[in-house]
Amino acid sequence: MTMPPAEPIHAVKVDGAWSTSVDYHISLEPIGRRVRGYVGGTRVVDSLNTRVLLEKGHLPVYYFPRADVAEQFLSPTELRTYCPHKGSASYWTVTAGAKTAENRAWGYRNPMPHLAPLADMVAFYWDAMDEWWEEDEQVFVHARDPRKSITVVECLRRVDVVLDGIVLASTQRARNLHETDLPTRYYIPPEDVRTDLLVASDTRSRCPYKGEAVYWHARMPKRTVKDVVWSYPQPIAECPRIASLMCCFNELVDAIVVDGVADPKPRTKWSRD
Repeated sequence: MTMPPAEPIHAVKVDGAWSTSVDYHISLEPIGRRVRGYVGGTRVVDSLNTRVLLEKGHLPVYYFPRADVAEQFLSPTELRTYCPHKGSASYWTVTAGAKTAENRAWGYRNPMPHLAPLADMVAFYWDAMDEWWEEDEQVFVHARDPRKSITVVECLRRVDVVLDGIVLASTQRARNLHETDLPTRYYIPPEDVRTDLLVASDTRSRCPYKGEAVYWHARMPKRTVKDVVWSYPQPIAECPRIASLMCCFNELVDAIVVDGVADPKPRTKWSRD
């Protein structure tokens, strides 16, 4: 008799205890750092016991003990939502100074049993606060994943970046950035890049792990490829080794060739085809 295929199982970890969930994973992790959130200079949350919820398909989210949130800035609303993996959520409007953020804080008063610690915790949409700080360093975009790893290493192999059949960059002094769950990124000195083919872009982006990036379009003979090259002129303290180096999207060029061997072309959220 043919047996049906087994459903994939992923681990669920809460306070160091593991259970399982079919084709899903949630991890509630302590981060061991003081986290603060401000609205117009008013401190709304200040916690030494912050946890980060890591959930499949979602960005990391801070969760704070209710005792660490200034309750006078929260007012309950009638909004309720349901998550099959966490339970029913109640919402609050955040009002501090001249800012009102409606339904931008939430909590699970009766969460699923595997997430029992959420019962006395509050989370905020990132834009509910004007500023977020971990210890005394400002954090941008979203909460940091404590499991995220970034390593930068010297690479003396030849790296060629090819776009529309033209070598856009060629170097033997790249710095390879390895980041959890992302393809290897090759950061190249500007002197080894065909900057004559690049046009500065107005695009700016922030990464909570690297800092603020600036971009360039590549103006090729038959087309312009937008925002294909980026750089971090002033990266955050953890990534000084990529300062002002230039990097091309693996997803957008023809190939990145290392010592004559083309890297597999990844498909990520930055892919355009």
